[in-house]
Amino acid sequence: MPKWSEEMPVDLWMFSLLVWITCVPSVSATLTVLQSKSTHMGGSAALTSGLLEGQRLLSRAKRGWVWNQMFVLEEFSGPDPILVGRLHTDLDVGNRNIKYVLAGEGAGTIFAINELTGDIHAMKRLDREEKAEYTLTAQVINADTDQPLEPPSEFIIKVQDINDNPPQFTEGPYRVSVPEMSPVGTPVTRITATDADDPVYGNSARLVYSILEGQPYFSIDPNSATIKIALHGMDREMREEYLVVIQAKDMGGHMGGLSGTTTVTVTLTDINDNPPKFSKSLYEFVIPEDLPVGKIGGKVRANDRDIGENGKSTYGIIEGDDQGTFEIIMDPQTQEGLLRLKRPLDYESRRAYTLKVEATNIRFEPNSAPFKDTATVKVVVEDADEPPVFSRPRYMLEVNENAPINTVIGSVTARDPDSTGSPVRYFIDRHTDLERQFNINVDDGKITLAKPLDRETDMWHNITVTATEVRNHSQISRAIVAIRVMDVNDNAPEFASEYEAFLCENGKPGQVIQTVSAVDKDEPVQGHSFGYRLVPEMLNNPNFTIKHNPDNSISVLAKHDSFRRQKQELYFLPIIVTDNGHPPLSSTNTLTIRVCGCSKDGAVQSCNVEAYVLPIGLSMGALIAILACIVLLLVIVVLFVTLRRHKNEPLIVKDDEDVRENIIRYDDEGGGEEDTEAFDIATLQNPNGINGYLPRKDIKPDLPFMPRAGQHTGPNGVDVDEFINVRLHEADNDPTAPPYDSIQIYGYEGCGSVADSLSSLETASSDSDQNYDYLREWGPRFRRLGDLYSVGESDRET
Repeated sequence: MPKWSEEMPVDLWMFSLLVWITCVPSVSATLTVLQSKSTHMGGSAALTSGLLEGQRLLSRAKRGWVWNQMFVLEEFSGPDPILVGRLHTDLDVGNRNIKYVLAGEGAGTIFAINELTGDIHAMKRLDREEKAEYTLTAQVINADTDQPLEPPSEFIIKVQDINDNPPQFTEGPYRVSVPEMSPVGTPVTRITATDADDPVYGNSARLVYSILEGQPYFSIDPNSATIKIALHGMDREMREEYLVVIQAKDMGGHMGGLSGTTTVTVTLTDINDNPPKFSKSLYEFVIPEDLPVGKIGGKVRANDRDIGENGKSTYGIIEGDDQGTFEIIMDPQTQEGLLRLKRPLDYESRRAYTLKVEATNIRFEPNSAPFKDTATVKVVVEDADEPPVFSRPRYMLEVNENAPINTVIGSVTARDPDSTGSPVRYFIDRHTDLERQFNINVDDGKITLAKPLDRETDMWHNITVTATEVRNHSQISRAIVAIRVMDVNDNAPEFASEYEAFLCENGKPGQVIQTVSAVDKDEPVQGHSFGYRLVPEMLNNPNFTIKHNPDNSISVLAKHDSFRRQKQELYFLPIIVTDNGHPPLSSTNTLTIRVCGCSKDGAVQSCNVEAYVLPIGLSMGALIAILACIVLLLVIVVLFVTLRRHKNEPLIVKDDEDVRENIIRYDDEGGGEEDTEAFDIATLQNPNGINGYLPRKDIKPDLPFMPRAGQHTGPNGVDVDEFINVRLHEADNDPTAPPYDSIQIYGYEGCGSVADSLSSLETASSDSDQNYDYLREWGPRFRRLGDLYSVGESDRET
């Protein structure tokens, strides 16, 4: 809020000025008349200002009066309009009819002129900060004709400033920081206040800065407003934040000036000026000897009053741990030193440790040594019941394959490291020996063979042996035992593959027929070396011989060139292969040699005897294709003849005299005379339909019925009864057919017939009691039907 001067209120000052203006009108008038003659411009007009002259007499006598400028005080709030000045012309001699006219900025609204006297008054309260000056035009005209008597003259009315605006800090409040322990005079920040008053006129905008609160810690330059450190040794750890109140006062700081204030919050930033300090000079920890490596055995802490990176410290062991049993690391969350185990502890070998640990700041100030602190850590090793310890963590044993059962392969040993020395028992983890091929003596740890081993099946066996204390079965330790199965010569060599050699008929004697090599599942230390020979009964073989090669293989050679397929197509050559083991093993392998026909360059063309009977240039595949075509043509001819024969022999004699009764089994009546979708009886009359597919509609019958007795076949030789029985048998044996009748459904009885229903399925009378004479009474359509049924009855009676 603007702070007005308490020494001299503005209202009192304005009242004094108003009294002065009203008391000196005669002096002003006199000065105006005097100046009108000397300031005539072009012999036409002169401007005077009583207010200006009065002020010049009081306080501004050195400033010359300018005819084309007038001044008016801002913020004047008197009861009457304030006189700004007066216009006068030489033409105004008192007897001429003239008037003054004012135009320009604010004419008629802000400023008004007396047309007769030329007096200019300010009608409103003015504010220099809104508008500092106004440009207007004055002119003298004839009062009767409004004709100008002189050219217009331009002049300026300036609003004279008063101290009505206090200084303001537009960017406050402020927050700044400065490092702690800064020397006196260190600049903290610079602030700036603004004053809306005129900086040229008077001292209304001349500011002076001072500190109202914040001493003796800070000072401020009164002119530049630079805040500085004023007290030596300001420690952040003692006080971190300061509130400084700054005042800016105008009028050069003199009495009557206005002022404004702002706050500056100064925060001291941390520097590394405090060393770390252990909370205790002596730490004692009791650590069990079975503590796993890498686990924490204790914690130490060095406190640092600094914050952030300046307060972080690293920890280290500088004495008492020559064997590197411990290490100390820093917890990044809590800044504590964690004493961690690097090597296993042994109560029996060493029971206490005295360590000297050091905490060192990570960061330190330039040109200064890092801050440190030390403490003593005593570690007491606590005895614990430890599991047995094997003499070695891993054992390597060897055993020959096919060794007898109960053969001792080797042994493992373990002891109880505790001072009590509990006995140890040994076991095999059967999860690693699922086939139970090994056993172990529980007392002495000897591993024996439980089943024969085959190196060719498994060369290595990895088992886990456990050692358990007798007094405490929960103390268990494990060791891995790798057993290697050593090779013995227990596999005879054999051919590397099933060889089949091809011999050309036109081959030359001594020609290599096949190169044969052997393999052996055993792996002797000196490597494989095979011997080849023919069986004793084939030593004088007239057809083939063998030759040894340097690469442990043999070549089979032909002895002559008189091999013929017609004479013998296949030859079998037994060869004995022997290895170099102890004892040596051998096996007899047979090489099959096939005699083939070859081209001149030795390429095999055919190895079958049948090739001789084929025409020249015709292969076996072509002959098979020709025979297949011939057989297919014969089958087509036979089918064609059969079909023609059945077509020429009619199966059904369609004659008017062929009258017989055909029985259709169904559970519903037909549709009368207009039924066009009745069951097709021609299907039953066609014997060829026995093996064909006929569509049917299957629905489950609602009422059971008794089938009527079948009739004898007619004279045309078609056995309908047999055909129906065949169909019935197929339906009974068809697993996909539903177990109910095949019927035709009729949705209505029919209309337009003069007769009743023709169905006799539900009648209680038999065929012998049925009288068909009533059919003749139904009309000409049924007369033929009645004659047919009557004829059938008479035939049966005869």
